[in-house]
Amino acid sequence: MKLSIVVACYNERKTIHAIFQAIKAAPFDDKEIIIVDDCSSDGTREILERDIEPLGARVLYHEANCGKGAALRTGIKAVSGDIVIIQDADLEYDPKDYSALIDPIASNVADVVYGSRFLSGRPHRVLYFWHSIGNQFLTLLSNMFSNLNLTDMETGYKAFRSSIIKSITIKEDRFGFEPEITAKIAKLRCRIYEVGISYYGRTYEEGKKVNWKDGVHAIYCILRYNLFK
Repeated sequence: MKLSIVVACYNERKTIHAIFQAIKAAPFDDKEIIIVDDCSSDGTREILERDIEPLGARVLYHEANCGKGAALRTGIKAVSGDIVIIQDADLEYDPKDYSALIDPIASNVADVVYGSRFLSGRPHRVLYFWHSIGNQFLTLLSNMFSNLNLTDMETGYKAFRSSIIKSITIKEDRFGFEPEITAKIAKLRCRIYEVGISYYGRTYEEGKKVNWKDGVHAIYCILRYNLFK
């Protein structure tokens, strides 16, 4: 099975080298790395052009900053693999967890796999209390409308059969991608699994981008995509 890794990237010059090398080191020979630069302004684009593209990554460039969902939409259209993994460009999620994400799909028991930060006994950086409460609330609300029993709807680590993710029209441009895609795969009655993953969260000083406004918009997305077509 060919693996496609889609990386949404915006102003990540401090981490883009390290995450690319970690993805390359993941023990899957047949894989493609698609990086979508969402109009970075901190030198990330220059690093991608000079250092990353020559090493085999396919890099797509947005000429305007459109958001994570828009970057993923661009990247997903370009994939050619059988399984698609969503990978952030920071170092919060570890490509060493790819095997755990892929196994249920490769074993033909799942169509979609969520990497849960709350299931595993793996390393988990201790950070913001209210962020964890917010994540739990959004997951609960999403579960109520989708009738799923996920523990981590907002996780940035998701794996899909390529045919599934490419069949979905992604509307959200920013972080609303997570509740939108969850609602839509629930409506498709996909076989969804969760696996525990490690999580190396970062602070706002270190570059974290999601904020309380994204949380409010997530509530809107949960209602919109679960209750309406």
